[in-house]
Amino acid sequence: MKLSQFRFNLPQNLIASHPPKNRDESRLMVLNRKDKTIEHRIFKDILEYFKDGDVFVLNNTKVFPARLYGEKEKTGAKIEVFLLRELNRESRLWDVLVDPARKIRIGNKLYFGDDESLVAEVIDNTTSRGRTLRFLFDGPYEEFKKTIQALGKTPLPKIHDRPIEPEDEERYQTIYAKHEGAIAAPTAGLHFSRELMKRLELIGVSFAEVTLHAGMGNFRTIEVEDLTKHKMDSEEMFITEDNAEIINDCKERRSTLVSVGTTTMKALETAVTISGRIKPMNGWTNKFIFPPYEFSMADAMVTNFHLPKSPMMMQAAAFADYDFLMKAYKEAIANKYRFFTYGDAMLIL
Repeated sequence: MKLSQFRFNLPQNLIASHPPKNRDESRLMVLNRKDKTIEHRIFKDILEYFKDGDVFVLNNTKVFPARLYGEKEKTGAKIEVFLLRELNRESRLWDVLVDPARKIRIGNKLYFGDDESLVAEVIDNTTSRGRTLRFLFDGPYEEFKKTIQALGKTPLPKIHDRPIEPEDEERYQTIYAKHEGAIAAPTAGLHFSRELMKRLELIGVSFAEVTLHAGMGNFRTIEVEDLTKHKMDSEEMFITEDNAEIINDCKERRSTLVSVGTTTMKALETAVTISGRIKPMNGWTNKFIFPPYEFSMADAMVTNFHLPKSPMMMQAAAFADYDFLMKAYKEAIANKYRFFTYGDAMLIL
């Protein structure tokens, strides 16, 4: 398929910049692939579509405060540093994006915090992702991480164009987030409240967890019309033996396996073997899913409404069927569904 096939006109006022009052009370559009029907519900109605023995697979990645604001040595120019990933724990090396990038050279020192308690030196500016920084920090690693936590801000995507608010720290995180490493929340999971998860458990639904640290590749502009030529950034992922077993048991019982989000789906499709079983995994994936694509694991999918021409929208189209998804998006816009980070949800059955 071509990039231009995923273009649609999204009114700016439908991009949700604030979370709903309650996690599980966003709207839910239900797409039935077999009957080609569309229903309009509330997220907590998801209970009605599942039964005893079904399994929801969650991405338990945790977003870290990846946005740092600092100053350049001598000039005092304001610099924003976006931490992408840790390259070397011992030497405090990080892959970062810097804004404004043109002002930064190798050897420049950057200072963070009112008391300049954190200093970084630019040691490379030729990586495909941006720059490499070495943080000059003498204390133990735990203290270094605490300093980053204290100075860093929640990395809400810039399209929201508003200051970070205290509630973002909690709401731009799933309630089951465990393993730190993502620079973006797995947004389909933001709709799950503790009460809703408890109610799902009461009807006999189980949960399996995978970890996929969502990276910048999800937000980069795709610059090729031919999607087969696009290369996704690699993202780190883990699936434990116990969780692989829960998923494989579900498939063997022929119960419904639900992927909560596109990152979860990417992890499942990366770790599936030729025999159709999930293998435990500790590695990286650069899987890019777009139509046509034959899915091996999930029977249903929870996802948000995505931005035009985004990899997440393409994956949803591959799962739902391209024409059906475009029809659903048109209906979503007509019915003023909220899109993107804090937006409404879709259940594809």
